[in-house]
Amino acid sequence: MRRKWIFYVGFFTLLVVGFYFTLAKIIPGYADRKFQFLNYVQPFAFTNQNGEQVTQQDVVGKVYVAEYFFTTCPSICPMMNNNMKKIYEEYKDEPDFLILSHTCDPENDNPGRLRQYSDSLNVNTKKWVFLTGRKDSLYNTARVSYLLDDPKNNAQNINEQFLHTQFFALVDKNGNVRKKIYDGLKKEEIQELKKDIAVLLREPSQKRFVNNVFSK
Repeated sequence: MRRKWIFYVGFFTLLVVGFYFTLAKIIPGYADRKFQFLNYVQPFAFTNQNGEQVTQQDVVGKVYVAEYFFTTCPSICPMMNNNMKKIYEEYKDEPDFLILSHTCDPENDNPGRLRQYSDSLNVNTKKWVFLTGRKDSLYNTARVSYLLDDPKNNAQNINEQFLHTQFFALVDKNGNVRKKIYDGLKKEEIQELKKDIAVLLREPSQKRFVNNVFSK
């Protein structure tokens, strides 16, 4: 009886372990639960610094960091983008990585101004993309997709709002916001973000859209 009991315990232990490793193999991020799925990025369409349209289809298969800033910001934005440039320098040669910087001041930040701003940073805009568009679409994406602000704020008059946030979102190859929202002003969170990008880059992509603006 004791032997039979030991056999059943061993059998079910192996079954559970095998099931776990199967899930870890087929579901990205399952084995490391700290890389939880926070949200899914909804469809979007914005205009980059060159006047080209960028949609969610263009970033499928890419790991990317999303942020909001504005070009005339005198306070937190220069510090945020100084930290973002450290991330850019780390991964600028990685083909499956991007940065998407959305303006929160589209009335002033047109493509031409975004291009001047990107030139001042001396970055490759195929890797670090600057986006503008309709204010309501930009703010809705920040709140509902990237979780960079309270979605309840969308209920207020959009014309009386100004979105000013220091936070970054990390998105995996399949359009999922992962793990946490990072504080773009904290050195330790920037270091954490760098390491987390490397983890997501190793994950497989479930689908790939190759004929896009970043592959031209």
